[in-house]
Amino acid sequence: MNHSQLFIDSLIHPKKLAAYRLLPIGKVIQYTFLLITIVTVFSFGRFTAGMSVNTFDMTSINGLTEYIEGIKWLLYPVTFIMLFVFTTMLIFGQIALYALAGLFILKVMKRRGEYRHIWRTTTFAMTWAILISMLSDYLPINSTIISIFSLLLTVTLLTIAFTKYPKQPIAK
Repeated sequence: MNHSQLFIDSLIHPKKLAAYRLLPIGKVIQYTFLLITIVTVFSFGRFTAGMSVNTFDMTSINGLTEYIEGIKWLLYPVTFIMLFVFTTMLIFGQIALYALAGLFILKVMKRRGEYRHIWRTTTFAMTWAILISMLSDYLPINSTIISIFSLLLTVTLLTIAFTKYPKQPIAK
């Protein structure tokens, strides 16, 4: 299974997400890092487009402007690495928290599944939320509303995927 097929299925086939719980963890981690790389490159592009020396055009900070111009070659790689690390921590933290919530949803739905399966399903269910949050600055909507919408969307996609998980055996 290639990453483009996983990406497309994550966007338009929420019921297939349950089947992806059986993928090897390496494939899921690769997909996660692919999403992290997309977000990092997008954020870095926004950073470099917004980085302008003209914002430091005041005469009292002329020395600071010259200093920034002198170390600009160092600023970009460090910024990219820091963006990648922080984005990685943020997305893996979100996946872990959504998977924990998914564990409780799974119990309420009386379905069988382990945390590792839910974690894998959550990774694919978060694709929409990651894309929406990445593009949120271009939408005329408050970021709090976008965050709540992303949360509800991820939980909804998880719930749809959980309908395909096996049912718990009936206790006698």
